Amino acid sequence: QVQLVESGGGLVQAGGSLRLSCTGSGNTFSRYAMGWFRQAPGKEREFVAGINWNDVTTSDDSVKGRFTISRDNAKKTVSLQMNSLKPEDTAVYYCAVDFRQPWSVATTSMGEYEYWGQGTQVTVSS
Repeated sequence: QVQLVESGGGLVQAGGSLRLSCTGSGNTFSRYAMGWFRQAPGKEREFVAGINWNDVTTSDDSVKGRFTISRDNAKKTVSLQMNSLKPEDTAVYYCAVDFRQPWSVATTSMGEYEYWGQGTQVTVSS
């Protein structure tokens, strides 16, 4: 059974940094695209960043230059380094994996991701 477990969330002041990690189990993840999404209170879940099987990355304009996604296939982990955090980054952050087909490109669409973690809360105070 596939499982994704996020960690690393917390409370940080504006301008600070956090590093989120997502560890997978139950399948081989190295051939598949993975992504990070977030959901703020009262808002829809939105794409943050994605990484292809070959480490090519994409990110939303709102986090470009501040957030970096990376993966360690040996550890089945995908990470999100978040720098220069802003209060508007406050949300529950979720990682997800797209098992539709191997060697695929990470998409921004939630519906393309089959498995999700339980989420980790990130709160940025002003």
